[in-house]
Amino acid sequence: MTDTWVDGNELAGPLREIFAVDVTVAHGQCVHCGHRCTLAEVRVYSRAPGLVARCPSCEAVLLRVVRSPARVWLDLTGLAYLEFAAP
Repeated sequence: MTDTWVDGNELAGPLREIFAVDVTVAHGQCVHCGHRCTLAEVRVYSRAPGLVARCPSCEAVLLRVVRSPARVWLDLTGLAYLEFAAP
């Protein structure tokens, strides 16, 4: 991929609007390669209609966040799980 990316901390604001905890410290596992990391470590691309987070190991899509004025779409199909500490 030649697109410019930022780290997963870019997801903090949009996901904070959905979840009551800071999800960037959550651990997830890529369904494609099995790589495990925090969401802060993923590569986030914002040159789409939303945010696309890719695995730093295999570059598979882990999650997508798209927002309109009235709705939010969250696609987590690239994650085997998302684990975070209970509040």
